[in-house]
Amino acid sequence: MITIAIAGKPNCGKSTFFTAATLAHAEIANYPFTTIDANHGVAYLRTPCPCQELGVPCTMCTGGVRFIPVELIDVAGLVPEAHMGKGLGNQFLDHLREADAIIHIIDGSGSTDAEGNPVDAGSHDPRSDIGFIEREMAMWIYGILAKNWAKMQRSTQQKTFNIIDAVAENLAGLKITHEQVRDAERGAGINLKSCTDDELIAFCDILVRMSKPMVVVANKVDQSTGEILAGLKETDISFATAAGELALRKAVEGGFITYLPGDPTFAVADGVTLTDAQKRGLGAIAQAMEIIGGTGVQQAINGVVFDLLDMIVVYPVEDENKFCDGKGRVLPDAFLMKRGATPHDMAYQVHSDIGDGFLYAVDAKTKMRIKETHELKHGDVIKIVSTKK
Repeated sequence: MITIAIAGKPNCGKSTFFTAATLAHAEIANYPFTTIDANHGVAYLRTPCPCQELGVPCTMCTGGVRFIPVELIDVAGLVPEAHMGKGLGNQFLDHLREADAIIHIIDGSGSTDAEGNPVDAGSHDPRSDIGFIEREMAMWIYGILAKNWAKMQRSTQQKTFNIIDAVAENLAGLKITHEQVRDAERGAGINLKSCTDDELIAFCDILVRMSKPMVVVANKVDQSTGEILAGLKETDISFATAAGELALRKAVEGGFITYLPGDPTFAVADGVTLTDAQKRGLGAIAQAMEIIGGTGVQQAINGVVFDLLDMIVVYPVEDENKFCDGKGRVLPDAFLMKRGATPHDMAYQVHSDIGDGFLYAVDAKTKMRIKETHELKHGDVIKIVSTKK
């Protein structure tokens, strides 16, 4: 399962974003370091279900919308110089090690300073918070490597020693691969065998961007001033009102509105009469949604997986005519795969034995046999034919 970490300084709305996306309990309060241990929950990608295109009844979606689980981690608040122990230090950087990607939440209302302390709304420029997590992570990784760097560089005199392998092994717990280390060395334009400290830091910076890709989401935009919002729109970031999303999901639970996460609007449920306070609250959310095209929460999760990680969704079936598994369930599974994946890759994701015995695949939409090297597309429905069950 894809793992996405939610990170940022204290009081930027990370825990609200996490709770809205997962409806899991996360302590929410207006003081630093409310979250001490990382919270784990399940959020969902939103994508059209092929059942609509295929014209078959499906019990795995909601009105033609398929929701696919991903893991979400709510990391406690980070502050500048966390790698030096400031705030609660490296223990929270450590929570980011298992993430495939990171959503950096910034306070789009400008009502918290660089360390997350409450200040007057609009008095802090949220643009200044962009990039600090990458810097902290780069310095954290540099600190890990620096402990053994002198020894590693001495070892390069041995013919059998490969410094790229050594660095990758040193950082394996962070989901960093040999290929990423090699590409970061090339990207930095350095030779790890003889680099300076400054060059090693530059290498770590590139390595972080490769191994832990990140999107920035300005939260609390419903509380932002026109000037702050205008400045944020000049940057390449996304926008959200996590509190608005949470309120909508609670309203759905209460039967007050109809809304699916990711919808650009919501509607009052038939037969429901809202109080004046409810009308004002929902009206304010509707105004924010009109500005940013929704609440931004679902859009951020989808953007990470489909755009940042470049994943696609494919659907394995056993019967290409009825689009079902052996039990008659229509489109029972949805697999997230890297763009460029092949039917043989998909076979291994179903089961290693299926991959070992792979013969060919069938595109269930066209009924055509496809080769093992065929590049899968988003929304493909595929039957795998294998010598093994």
